[in-house]
Amino acid sequence: MIERGAISGLNHLLRQQPWAAERLRSFAGQGVEFRCPPFPDLRLRITDDGLLDRALVETASALIVKITPGALPFLLARDETARKQVEIEGSADLASAVDHLFRNLTWDFEEDLSKVFGDIIAHRLASSGRALGAWQRDAALRLAENLVEYWTEEQPLLARPADVENFCRSVDSLRDDVARIERRIEHLSASGKRR
Repeated sequence: MIERGAISGLNHLLRQQPWAAERLRSFAGQGVEFRCPPFPDLRLRITDDGLLDRALVETASALIVKITPGALPFLLARDETARKQVEIEGSADLASAVDHLFRNLTWDFEEDLSKVFGDIIAHRLASSGRALGAWQRDAALRLAENLVEYWTEEQPLLARPADVENFCRSVDSLRDDVARIERRIEHLSASGKRR
């Protein structure tokens, strides 16, 4: 069920932007497997026209992409830092193509809405959706900034970077002072034994 929906959605995106299907066409017949436990593995085969189909069980995957479950929402939100939690095994050329598609393939939801509601309403809905998304991102950013300020200034739960830097400098200075004292004690001990 999940596999069928994923294949249908990905093929819809590939049909919306023909350059993407063209990019995959050179990898026709090769398999790509996405693993993200606890979800079932998603095994895909690239067709001759650059679209995706269900891979046969006996088909070996040319590329295996392992995703940690916690990174999945961030990857879908296009957060670049979440990409560090993705492991890739297999064909470097196919991995490069899949990565390029991940970075550049976008859903033209306004086009889909226009088929249902018409061009004018679809444009207004899409504009409102983008404005709402921008407002949510801005609100989340302001909330995060306010929490950081509260936790560093009002209720010191977090250390300010300047305080951490000063502390590290003090620790380094203390370490150097202790090393000098140790050398001085060793020098005095050695000169006392010679007398």
